[in-house]
Amino acid sequence: MLSETVTVPSGEGALIGELTVPDTVFGVAVLAHVSGSARHNPRSRAVAGTLHNSALGTLRIDLLTADEAAADRATGKEHSDVELLTHRLIASVDWLAPRVSDLPVGLFGANTGAAAALGAAAARPGLVDTVVCPDGRPDLAGDHVLGHVHAPVLLLVGGRDTEVLRLNREVANRLRVLSRLRVIPDATHLFEEPGALNEAAAVAARWFAGMGQAEI
Repeated sequence: MLSETVTVPSGEGALIGELTVPDTVFGVAVLAHVSGSARHNPRSRAVAGTLHNSALGTLRIDLLTADEAAADRATGKEHSDVELLTHRLIASVDWLAPRVSDLPVGLFGANTGAAAALGAAAARPGLVDTVVCPDGRPDLAGDHVLGHVHAPVLLLVGGRDTEVLRLNREVANRLRVLSRLRVIPDATHLFEEPGALNEAAAVAARWFAGMGQAEI
């Protein structure tokens, strides 16, 4: 398995990521993180590990620079800037695509990263093959984006995260492409209950393995 720290130019500053490609690989998932150094979070590592075990590569990328992340901890402004996050994720897709030109690419975005993932998919229809939004806010993408997403979309939400579940149901009805809403029973925000994150990651892995064509 190849694993390396990479630098992705984004115009305003360099983004830091971790690119991991198993020896046998059928696709690559970009795990978009909207807070500083979140790629080192044990939860991110756990999700990536599940994907690796399914012969999927990962690019775990922090969409905020270190300075932006520090400012965000005080204000919460940067991680709510969907336009900025979308721009950064598009730059990440553009960087990754020629390096894995023979492999399908999927996007995995939680929280506001869900809206950024949909925005990037709409902007790069030829490069993004599918999108997974785990317990995220895809509604923040807006109808002007949702109407231009051509890749299949999986929405993953905890059954007890009632407000986010409501918003995701609305998005599922507004998308014009193949989409699935999968509810993780008894899970709350961020799938913090024992076993919930593992279940969500396993569902995402099956979806990514089929790039939106798998039964979940």
